[in-house]
Amino acid sequence: MKSLLLAGLIAAAPLAAVAAPESYTLDSSHSQIVFSYNHLGFSTGYGMFSGFAGDISFDAEDPAASSVEVSFPVRSMLTGWEARFEHFMSDDFFGATDDSEMVTFTSTGIEVTGDDTALITGDLTLNGVTKEVVLDTVLTQAGEHPMEGKPWLGFHATTTLVRSDYDLGMFAPYVSDEVEVEISIEAMKAE
Repeated sequence: MKSLLLAGLIAAAPLAAVAAPESYTLDSSHSQIVFSYNHLGFSTGYGMFSGFAGDISFDAEDPAASSVEVSFPVRSMLTGWEARFEHFMSDDFFGATDDSEMVTFTSTGIEVTGDDTALITGDLTLNGVTKEVVLDTVLTQAGEHPMEGKPWLGFHATTTLVRSDYDLGMFAPYVSDEVEVEISIEAMKAE
């Protein structure tokens, strides 16, 4: 009788809620990648990618179980000067003649380093070369978007890439081989 009563109590007890990762889609209008490099010691050159697509699987209870995938055409690069853009797309660098040349990032692991910080490791494919990179990342905000009325995430991340690792080392070391990358993204709860 006791075992039957115990079984009934266990069956009636509320089960602990287990949160599953939730799907988010990048807000293309508020996501940018800015890169900078030293030009001959005289100036700092800048460029940007914007309007790209991506998905985040976000686990608020276990952020290390989250993941991210992003992709965009290399020809979506903005440099502020058409001649520079055309030079970057030439055979000196990307040799990108159409939008089929894609840049992709797929996370392979996340190391949580603080309440809102993590190191996101992933495979970056750039110029047809895939290398592991680490993004030093901050969750800038998680909550309901005040205008959209649904869950929203914001992230900021930085990393340093070595151009020659991706067969893009033309003019190095005069034009810095190291490129500083700063990423700011927003993502909305997927429908």
